[in-house]
Amino acid sequence: MIGVVYLGNNPKTQERLKYIPGQLVRMTNAYKDAAQICTPHVSNEHFLVFFERNVRSEDITAITYLRKKCPNVYIILMTSPMSEEDRYTYMKCGINDTIQQEASITELNKKIQFISDRENILFDDKAFKYGILKFKIPVWKRLFDIIFSGLGIIILSPVFIITAIAIRFESEGPILFKSKRVGTNYTIFNFLKFRSMYVDAEQRLKELSKDHNQYAENHESEEQKGTIMAPLGDEAEMDMFDMGMESEMMIGDEEIMLVGDDFVVAESDFTKQKEEEINNAFVKIEDDPRVTKVGRFIRKYSIDEIPQLFNILKGDMSIVGNRPLPLYEAEKLTADSCIDRFMAPAGLTGLWQVEERGKDGNMSAEKRKQLDITYGQTYNFILDMKIIFRTLTAFIQGGGIK
Repeated sequence: MIGVVYLGNNPKTQERLKYIPGQLVRMTNAYKDAAQICTPHVSNEHFLVFFERNVRSEDITAITYLRKKCPNVYIILMTSPMSEEDRYTYMKCGINDTIQQEASITELNKKIQFISDRENILFDDKAFKYGILKFKIPVWKRLFDIIFSGLGIIILSPVFIITAIAIRFESEGPILFKSKRVGTNYTIFNFLKFRSMYVDAEQRLKELSKDHNQYAENHESEEQKGTIMAPLGDEAEMDMFDMGMESEMMIGDEEIMLVGDDFVVAESDFTKQKEEEINNAFVKIEDDPRVTKVGRFIRKYSIDEIPQLFNILKGDMSIVGNRPLPLYEAEKLTADSCIDRFMAPAGLTGLWQVEERGKDGNMSAEKRKQLDITYGQTYNFILDMKIIFRTLTAFIQGGGIK
C-alpha cells in the first residue's frame, strides 16, 4: 500500500486525515522531516504527500526540496482557488495534483484510493511533464480496443458505403466531418463522424445555443440582464484571468467589487457567473434545424459515430470512456474539480450515456460531469463490459448512442 504523509499544520485537516479508513497518515509540519519519512526503505516504495498551501515562496522551497530528495513522491496541493500565475508556479515546481483545503474525509479517501489503484502508472517517470498527472491506458484496454475496432470496421464496411452515398446524394460537402476534440490528458485530436449537418452548421451554433440549449439554466430576470457586469470599454470579457485583475474596492460594508482592465463586477456575481459557465459547459440543441434528413436518421441510430472506430484503432479514443469534448466545452472544465474527467480514456460510449437512457435522455449537465468524473476514478474491466452490454441493449431497442 502506498504511504500517506500530511505536510502542514492545519488542525482541521489533521483531524479529518486521522479518520481515513484503513490508512495510517503520518503528519509533520517540517518539509525536511517529510522528506525523511518519504525516503524509501525498500525498492518501489511510493508515498503520497498532502501538502497544505501556505506562503508561496516557502512552499516552492519545500516542494522543490521534496522533489529533489524524494523522486518517489506524489504531491497533492491542498489549496483554496488559485490565480493562473500561482497555479503555473506550483505545477512547475513539482506538484502533481490539487484538492480543496476543506475536502471531506470521503473526498480525501477517494483521492488516496485513486492514486493507490494507479500506482504503477503514476510513478512511471515517462508519465509526467512538469509534474502534471498523465493518464496511460492499460494494456488490457488497448488490446480490447484494437480487436474490437478492427472487427467493427470490417463488419460494418457495407454501412460505411451506403451512408457515404446517402450523405453525398442529399447535400453538398464532405462525407466525413472532422472536428477538434479534447480527450485524455486534455489532448486535442481530429474527431471523425459522418456529416449530419449542413456545411455552415458551426457558424450558427452560437446563436442557436442561446435559445435552445437544453442544458443551460436561465435564472436571470430582465432587470438582472446587463447589470451583472458594467463594461468600461466597448467590449467586456467574462474571465478576469484573461484580462488581468487589477484591484478590489468595497461598496458599503459588505460587497466587494472586482476591477479589471475593462470591467467592474461584484465578487458574488462573478463567482456565480463562473459556476454557471462550468455547469452549462455542455451544449445540446433540441430539434436542431442544422441537421439534414439523412443526418437525423444516422444520428437516431448512431450511425454517424461509426467512423470513430478509426479514432479508436489509432489510439485517440477507447471503446468505453468519457466523451471527448469540443474545445469550447472542454475549456470550461479545467477547474480542479473536473481534472479527473480527463484522467481517463476518451470513449465511444460511456457511463453517462447509458445512465441517460435510463432517464429518458433527461440529465443535467452537472450530473453528466459527475458521472464522467466517477468513471475516471473507478473504471475497470467489469465496469467497461457492463457499459458495453447496456449500449448494445440500447441499440437493439433503437436508442443509439447519445
